[in-house]
Amino acid sequence: MTRVAGVAPSTCGAGGIWMGEVVCEPGFTSAAHHHGDVESAIYIISGQLTMRWGDKLEHRAEAGPGDFIYVPAGVVHQEVNVGDERVVSVVARGGDNVVVNVD
Repeated sequence: MTRVAGVAPSTCGAGGIWMGEVVCEPGFTSAAHHHGDVESAIYIISGQLTMRWGDKLEHRAEAGPGDFIYVPAGVVHQEVNVGDERVVSVVARGGDNVVVNVD
């Protein structure tokens, strides 16, 4: 997963938001993780993303171009790209881009 900050503390001194482009190559599966006490909003530009979430990643949803995904604060989730096309998305998150991997 490649994250490129657009609006962030590191790019323009933003103090309350991180927004950037996130790319998941074909075959990519992220580690199970959460973003601490901030919410995330994801807008899919291209590709098909499978989002898994829950304490045991027991829930699943598919998203494609034009779809929005909301991830509540503290929710453990995982992004999966099982397609043959890269997934390109725009992500907005309160605060900085904190990523906490979990077992």
